[in-house]
Amino acid sequence: MTLAAPAILSAQTAPRLAVYGPPAGPTITLAHAVASQALAEIAGEVSLTVWRTPDELRAGLTSGAIDVSVVPTQAAANLYTRGMGLRLVNVMTNGLLYILARDGELPDIAALAGKVLAVPFPNDTPDFITRALLAEHGIAGEVTLAAAGSPMEAAQMLLAGRIDAAVLSEPVASAAILRGREAGVSLTRAVDLQAEWGGVTGLGPVVPQAGLAVTQGFSQAHGGLIAPLHAALEQATAAVLADPQTAAAQAAEALGLPAPLLAASIPFANLTATPASEARPTLEAMFSLMATQDPAILGGQLPDDGFYAL
Repeated sequence: MTLAAPAILSAQTAPRLAVYGPPAGPTITLAHAVASQALAEIAGEVSLTVWRTPDELRAGLTSGAIDVSVVPTQAAANLYTRGMGLRLVNVMTNGLLYILARDGELPDIAALAGKVLAVPFPNDTPDFITRALLAEHGIAGEVTLAAAGSPMEAAQMLLAGRIDAAVLSEPVASAAILRGREAGVSLTRAVDLQAEWGGVTGLGPVVPQAGLAVTQGFSQAHGGLIAPLHAALEQATAAVLADPQTAAAQAAEALGLPAPLLAASIPFANLTATPASEARPTLEAMFSLMATQDPAILGGQLPDDGFYAL
């Protein structure tokens, strides 16, 4: 279907819109928006590509190959404060990180002391969030962090018994639980990192982990499309939450995962479409807490008003 909101119908359209997303929950929303032609009033031709690693994403943004993408919000803030002109349109997940362990082996986050925890994407958002929480609980020096190149690699390490626990995002967390069941290994989401984060910030179980960002070039050439693009994603998010099975089927090819698995992951992905300015209090709380470990991860300062596109 196409969207008939006046703001969308009156917007100047682009001949082509190439949208990028991560191998994670928010891309289900993007896939639905593309498949349902929710973006047809914004661009004549729309495509969706999944980037696989944060390094691949950063390379695309800095080279100009990527103009519109779901981006880890911390990475977006870092690029903005370093003068790249990247602006955040919205937040598309309020956090989809969990610590998985064998059933009964990790009653709470404090029980990680003395254990080996795999964290994907060293020196990127999952790593920063995990380190900040371990520090807040006073166990940072007691947990051995094992680097993993991707969430799937961390899941494989956990299933093989090489580690005690793993930080996994959705839908990989759901995939690990399913694969464990097939192999006779009972895995559980032992720690909800969103709930842990809320306990520290006092702002509720919200980790505004990733959102849609646009480059300076896109803002200059197609600034009038930013608001209708967000409006389309608001409606797409509502549709995904209302009908996970259909949305999962639409995203299966892009994410390379079975539709039933994606559908099972949606309730744990905390999908949203919150304008960036509305999410600013939780974003700044997250940025500030992450920066206590290393101020350089934000380029040395919080992003100013110009970072917030909506």
